Amino acid sequence: MFDWFAQFGNKTIEFFARLGKEVLLFIQTVLAFVPLLLRPALIVQQLFSIGVRSMLLIIVSGFFVGMVLGLQGYNTLVDFGAEESLGVVVALSLVRELGPVVTALLFAGRAGSALTAEIGLMKATEQLSGLEMMAVNPVERILAPRLLAGIISMPLLAAMFSAVGIFGGYLVGVDLLGVDEGAYWSQMQAKVDFDQDIVNGVIKSVVFGIVTTWIAVYEGYTCVPTSEGVSGATTRTVVYSALVVLGLDFLLTALMLE
Repeated sequence: MFDWFAQFGNKTIEFFARLGKEVLLFIQTVLAFVPLLLRPALIVQQLFSIGVRSMLLIIVSGFFVGMVLGLQGYNTLVDFGAEESLGVVVALSLVRELGPVVTALLFAGRAGSALTAEIGLMKATEQLSGLEMMAVNPVERILAPRLLAGIISMPLLAAMFSAVGIFGGYLVGVDLLGVDEGAYWSQMQAKVDFDQDIVNGVIKSVVFGIVTTWIAVYEGYTCVPTSEGVSGATTRTVVYSALVVLGLDFLLTALMLE
């Protein structure tokens, strides 16, 4: 019994110690944004690597998610004679929830795992130590550009996901199932509120961008510098990001609906 309490206490202390290290390193990284603005080439390079290279996955996924929403939404609404509201259902589902959440999950699986593996390999091959020996701060040179690029990329990718998803729902609902085109767009325009729906979706995507990118960067920076350590850190990035995104989605939704 006492051994169980001792193990629980040790795990709790380790958790808060790790959390404290993460917060301190996050603050250092955010403070490094200021000198980073003087070197925009680093930001542009990471925007291409993180954001542009994730666009195809996001666009294709958003298109098919929108098509499924259009098909499922129509089959449900037609039972109540409300199939003209299909555009509202598709748009609100994407803008409020599926756009930010699914984009964050895809982002963590594609860009987050790549970031962790990249930084982990830098550590395993002692490139980070080499930077420190040359008086170059790896937090400013390696972590800060990637974190800032992830924060910028996530809302843009989520917007693309939602826009393409709405178009996919339009193709299924209007062209395939015969919903009136004018009703699809006009009801969407009338029911989707900018402040309550679009802005809240953007806030979610920004928060998810911060969290998923930081988990990826931190796991790579603190991983064990071996092949097993890098692979384990990459796995943890995807798992932790998915759990945190889903948990934060509930909390943010509860706060926004108050």
